[in-house]
Amino acid sequence: MFELPEVKFADPSETATPVWIAPAAAIKAALAGETQAHVFPPEALALARASGFEPRAGRHLSFVQESGASAVLFCLDADPGADPFQLGALAGLPEGVYRLVESPENPTLASLAFLLGAYRFTRYKPGKPGPRLVAPQGIARDEVETIASAVALARDLVNTPANDLGPDELEFFARAVAQKFGAEVRVIRGEALERECPLIHAVGKGSPRAPRLVELRWKPEREKKLALVGKGVCFDSGGLDIKPESAMGLMKKDMGGAAAALAASAMIMAGNLDLSLRLLLPIVENSVSGEAFRPGDVYRSRKGLTVEIGNTDAEGRLILADALALADEEKPDLLIDFATLTGAARVALGPDLPPFYTEDEGLAESIARHGLACNDPVWRLPLWKAYEPKLDSKIADLTNAPAGGMAGSIMAALFLKRFVSPGRCWAHFDIYAWVPLARPGRPDGGEAQAARLIHALAREKFGVAKIS
Repeated sequence: MFELPEVKFADPSETATPVWIAPAAAIKAALAGETQAHVFPPEALALARASGFEPRAGRHLSFVQESGASAVLFCLDADPGADPFQLGALAGLPEGVYRLVESPENPTLASLAFLLGAYRFTRYKPGKPGPRLVAPQGIARDEVETIASAVALARDLVNTPANDLGPDELEFFARAVAQKFGAEVRVIRGEALERECPLIHAVGKGSPRAPRLVELRWKPEREKKLALVGKGVCFDSGGLDIKPESAMGLMKKDMGGAAAALAASAMIMAGNLDLSLRLLLPIVENSVSGEAFRPGDVYRSRKGLTVEIGNTDAEGRLILADALALADEEKPDLLIDFATLTGAARVALGPDLPPFYTEDEGLAESIARHGLACNDPVWRLPLWKAYEPKLDSKIADLTNAPAGGMAGSIMAALFLKRFVSPGRCWAHFDIYAWVPLARPGRPDGGEAQAARLIHALAREKFGVAKIS
């Protein structure tokens, strides 16, 4: 069992290799002898000319200064729409300690990109030591380290295969985070789970690894209430409607919603935001056995609505339904859920841009704005009311899998909406939780999509608690 990760900047007292950063176009102009506002080390320009170095965004040139000390020249993309995480490419430098000679335009995002880009999943295959960065001046160092550590935790959880991360292990990490920040934990399982959250129990009862609902509470005495819900399907075989091989290979990541919710919670608690936090993680394994729930079964949910099972592979919305209903009962000021819910979301928007759903226009604006500001992008899709009748069932209040299969992500969101009170400030994120192709600041593998933006949104909405 590994421990909670801690991501840190290098000690500023350590000897560090200087890194000059500049737009690639400016470096090209300097190589051509044109006058530039940027001042480049002559040794770097001499080596670049001699070696035929071609400045392009993301490339770097290592050179030796006149003093004999090593240094680096790094090329930026000057396009205003360029990836704010482009300095994350510096995480590909050799082992050592580095410092930026000049502060980048957004030092917080740049330094965070470096820390996130330096992440490696080493549980099964130890990696080589990587580079470390001295924190640029003017950033909130502790906050950036906290965010990077929380993202690393979520990535570790998503990257860990199901043989080592089942319901017991996911509960363990939720408890570890709670203990770190002094939060209380309650776990509902067995007969109590079947009675209080029957849909969660139904989905998980086919596995020998027992289903459960993990509830974390932090600062319950505070007036403003934030509830986070995260889908925790530790492995999704599809159940009796079993997935094909091509769709099952990445199903260790089907607890990515729980990982993102746990990461956002860690950021919020570490920042001592002025709110009462309630985290609900419905945790199951969707397995095939004689005990598994079946297509055509009907279950009564916590909210009292009856649900006909149209497809056992639409299990995520079932466990979220009970958890959302439970969260909604306390009338939180803000209710957010994260879930790796539908392939349809990836077909529509790809792996990098999760859709989100809400009927609250102010909340939608805040989510979009913070997503851009944090470089944690999302895109709003509609809760299209004209589709709601498709959820109707002839023998129950609704079905979890309407016939036809069209608008899959929207239909899943409309299903969840039935379990949240009208007018509640609620948003649903249909995340992928995975990076298929590495980019600066985003190594391939597990990802905590939307967690950073929710932390930023909560900070703006609720503020930071005063230290008494």
